[in-house]
Amino acid sequence: MEGAMRSRKNYTISSRQIHDHAAGILQEHVKLRDHGHKCCLSVLLSVLFFAASRRTSIHDACNRLRRAPTSQAVANALIAMLPEVTELQRRLNASLAAKLPKGLKRRRQAVAIDLTLIPYHGKPHRDQHEVYRGQPKSGTSHFHAYATCYVVRHGYRFTVAMTWVLAGETMEAIVKRLLQQASRVGVKPRLVLLDRGFYSVGVIRYLQAARYPFLMPVAHRGRPSRNPNQGTRAFARWKKSGWSSYTLQDAKQRRKATVEICVSCRNYRGQWKRHGRQTLVYAFWGFRPGSPHWVRETYRKRFGIETTYRQMNQARIRTSTRDPLLRLLYVGIALILRNAWVWFHLTIFAERCGRHLLLHLESLRFRTLLLCLQRVAEAILGCQEVLEPLKPEIETTCNSTHSRTQT
Repeated sequence: MEGAMRSRKNYTISSRQIHDHAAGILQEHVKLRDHGHKCCLSVLLSVLFFAASRRTSIHDACNRLRRAPTSQAVANALIAMLPEVTELQRRLNASLAAKLPKGLKRRRQAVAIDLTLIPYHGKPHRDQHEVYRGQPKSGTSHFHAYATCYVVRHGYRFTVAMTWVLAGETMEAIVKRLLQQASRVGVKPRLVLLDRGFYSVGVIRYLQAARYPFLMPVAHRGRPSRNPNQGTRAFARWKKSGWSSYTLQDAKQRRKATVEICVSCRNYRGQWKRHGRQTLVYAFWGFRPGSPHWVRETYRKRFGIETTYRQMNQARIRTSTRDPLLRLLYVGIALILRNAWVWFHLTIFAERCGRHLLLHLESLRFRTLLLCLQRVAEAILGCQEVLEPLKPEIETTCNSTHSRTQT
C-alpha cells in the first residue's frame, strides 16, 4: 500500500493542500491549460471547483466570484481545449488511477459495476444516440448515462474506471469496456459484482469467456400469473436456502448461458410492513461459495456504489448544455474529487490496527472537502454575495394592491 499508515494526530491538512492535490491531477492528466489572459489555468480550476462545491452552474459561479471571467468565456475555453470523446474518457480514467494504492495492483480485487442515469430535458447535441432512454425518472425518460467500476476493499472505495454510455449499447459492451479500462491501470478483478440489470446472456457469456468470476441477482422476467413454477420464478418460491443451476437463452440471437444459482432465504425480522420469509436469488460462476449467507453478505458490498453516486452528485457541476463533452467532464471532475477524498483518508487519517485499517470519516467529511475548495476559490477570485433590491415599480404595485385590499 502506498505509504505507511500513520496516526492521524501527527498529521494535518489545509484547504490549500486539498486544492493543489485536485488541481495537480486535473492539470497533469486531463491536461487543462491556459486559454488567453482572462482564462488562465488557475482561474479555470477555481471556477470549476467553486461550481462543484456549491452544486451550481458555471454561470452562477462566475457571477458570484468577483474576478472571474464571464461564463461564456469559461465555456469557450473548456470547449476549445477538450479533445474528442474517446480521448477525454482516456484522460479521465488516467486521472482516476493517478493516486491508486499499490496494494490494489498487487493482487486481484473484488470490483463492482453499475450504471447511473442523469435526467436530461432536451434534445441531443449532434447524434440521437447521445441520449439514453430508460424508465421515467424526475419527469423524463431521457438521460445521459454513465457506467463506473470501483474496487471493494477494506471499507474504502476507489473508482477505477468510467465510461459514457450511448443509447442502444449492450450491457456486454459496457462491462467489457470497463473491465478493459480497469486492467489498463493495473486493477484485475477477482470477483465482479453486478446489478440485476446486467443479467443477460451476452454479459454472462463474455465474463465466462474472459474467466472473470461474477455474482449478480437473478432478474425474474415474464408474467408471474402464468407458470409460476417455470423459469427463474420457481426459485423465488423456495422457502429454504439452497443451490441449483439454470440455463438462460437469448431470444433474438438464440445463444445460451448456464449459471449456478444460490437461493438465500431469511425472515424479514420485523421490517416495516413486511412479514414472513424473504427469498433472494443470485446467479454466480467461477467460484465455490461457502454458504448462502456468505453469498448474500458478499453481494451487499456492491451497495457502496450507490453511496458513491450520491457523493458524485454532491460535487457534480449543474448545467443545461447539450454538449456531451462538457457533461462528461463535469461527471469526471466529481468522481476525481471523490477519489481524492478517499485518498486523503487512506494516507493521512487512517490508522493501522493489526491487519485492518481504522478509517476516521469524521475527520474529513466529503462536504467539508468541498467547502475547502470553495474557500480557496473565493480567496483567489474573491466572492460577492449581493442580493438585488426590489425594483421601485414592483414595490409601488405591491403597495397599491395592499392598499386596495385594506380598503
